[in-house]
Amino acid sequence: MSQLDPATPRLSVGCGAYDRTWPLIAGVVRPEGFALDWSILPPEEVFLRGMLGGEFEITEMSLSTYLLLRSRGSCRYLGLPLFVSRKFRHSALYVREGAGIERPEDFAGRRVGVPEYQLTANVWVRGLLADEYGVRPEAIHWIIGGIDAPGRDEKVPVNLPPQFQTTRLPAGETLWQWLLDGKLDAIIAPRAPQAFAAGHPAIRRLFADVPAAEKAYYRKTGLFPPMHLIGIREDVAERHPELTPALATAFEEAKAFAAHELHQYAYDTAMLPWQEVALRETEAVMGTDYWAYGIEPNRKAIEAMARYSFEQGIVDRQLGVSEIFPLDL
Repeated sequence: MSQLDPATPRLSVGCGAYDRTWPLIAGVVRPEGFALDWSILPPEEVFLRGMLGGEFEITEMSLSTYLLLRSRGSCRYLGLPLFVSRKFRHSALYVREGAGIERPEDFAGRRVGVPEYQLTANVWVRGLLADEYGVRPEAIHWIIGGIDAPGRDEKVPVNLPPQFQTTRLPAGETLWQWLLDGKLDAIIAPRAPQAFAAGHPAIRRLFADVPAAEKAYYRKTGLFPPMHLIGIREDVAERHPELTPALATAFEEAKAFAAHELHQYAYDTAMLPWQEVALRETEAVMGTDYWAYGIEPNRKAIEAMARYSFEQGIVDRQLGVSEIFPLDL
């Protein structure tokens, strides 16, 4: 590995440690002309310190919150279509046993808990319910609050139009307790409630076979939902116009490095005994470039997310792709 010139600009990065970012964290891959100082952080912390606090020159961002801030003209960062986090979200629907919810269509008219209304995962789930099953977000009463601990607030306040029914949990109460008490029919959340993880009989997933549902969704729609993206703080992008293409190239190279390692050492690099089987099954459904970066391979997903954000009352207008990603790669 070559030594860096001491005059090379050093930029701070706040981001998660993913297989596709580890080559950058380890310095195996570097953006030409720049050195990166990494802070490895969980999503909630990096969003607060980076996207909202402006602490890092390059940061991981929530796609939904980024769209909200862009629509208001108040985002400190310019997004790049480098989607370091993506996930199908059929697993995010948890229902109360005995609530009478057996199909997605049964969500109409129900009281559903969410930790934040504008979470990216929740936006994708509401889009899934509306597009695939005809359940509009206006047909659900949304209860907002912490799942397992009280006191969770929206990262960015959202002023929803009146057709969207929302109630905030009283201080000191949790969505889990409300579900247990029969005040909620379901919870939508990117992480499993603790009680579900512990096997509590009062809660189960809506989809009994999540992988089968997600594969069918992908075959029908072609969508692999992006969750998080990378942003460059606007003052940094202006000061270093050469950073954008250098960063995009580096992230592409890091992802390619990770994919090569996955194919070469699928038996050895993770504590999952059937990882290679899962890799082959994924590629059989989604092809080999299922984690593509850039606008064109992701245009359909970007436009879907922009539409969902508008249809769900989060933004007051539907953003165009060029407004979401104003930097040229």
